[in-house]
Amino acid sequence: MGLEDLSQIASHLTQASNDLLITGFESNEDCGAMLYHSNDEYAMLSSVDFITPVVDDPFVYGQIAAANALSDIFAMGGVAKSALNLLMWDSEHFDAKIAGEILRGGLDKITQANALLLGGHTIKDREQKYGLSVNGIVHKNKIWRNHTGQIGDVLVLTKPIGSGILTTAIKADMLDDASEVTEAMVMLNLQASRIAQNYEIHACTDITGFGLIGHSYEMCGKSQADKSMLLYTSEIPLFEQTQSIAQIGIVPGGSYENKKALEKFVKIRCDLQDDIYYYDAQTSGGLLFALPFETAKDFVYELRQAGMYKANIIGEFIPKAEKSIILG
Repeated sequence: MGLEDLSQIASHLTQASNDLLITGFESNEDCGAMLYHSNDEYAMLSSVDFITPVVDDPFVYGQIAAANALSDIFAMGGVAKSALNLLMWDSEHFDAKIAGEILRGGLDKITQANALLLGGHTIKDREQKYGLSVNGIVHKNKIWRNHTGQIGDVLVLTKPIGSGILTTAIKADMLDDASEVTEAMVMLNLQASRIAQNYEIHACTDITGFGLIGHSYEMCGKSQADKSMLLYTSEIPLFEQTQSIAQIGIVPGGSYENKKALEKFVKIRCDLQDDIYYYDAQTSGGLLFALPFETAKDFVYELRQAGMYKANIIGEFIPKAEKSIILG
């Protein structure tokens, strides 16, 4: 669902005030967070996500879908504790062995995240979909919000972008080598989150369906914010072949929907052949951190040493400009 449609639907919801609630849906946080008791030190985190197949291998698809869902916990600085499978499936049209492989791939990532699979639910559907309902915990004073970055903070992205374009090419059998994007999508954001615990993180989110621009806009606090984000387009890592594939028109519809909804918040200050990559809807994308400039290079070094080879500083928060997002 697009950002505009989601905002319109959510506008019909009014949350009753509750002293136990820390974060709800009001600012599009990655997870909901609440205390179980008012004197608890740790908050419970809850989120849910599922996707249609993005690769042909059912086991790898299960891995990607699970990594994508678990990412919301890590984006809040939390630890994953439990998960429930969500499988949309039609046994009349698909082999049950395929469903088993999907679930096995999901369990592989749940286990890697040190969480427990507690069960799940199935729905009969001709279009395959799989994901997780996830729960975790985080210290109530150490929750990373998505909109609390400060002017002067720099932005560090842990994975390249362009997975939406490349997975569309996979479906069209037009991608020669899918290994780079597949390896990135199956990688949990757990290690990035763990490394970040040693730094002064002011804000964090994961880059998923709304693309880099959409989630950056949320990090700015949307249109009511007192800050803008300057993105260094030359420093934003792209998966190999992203540009060449996009140039022949292989772009998912969701990426165009993102651009239609968000381009009014964007100012371009550089020469760009195309800007669709920055709106591209991601699956199991990286984390985007806001932190002080002084420690950002050390942070990037640690991320790269841990296998996030294209992690990079991609921008900074600046005083409020004419638009929320500046592409420079």
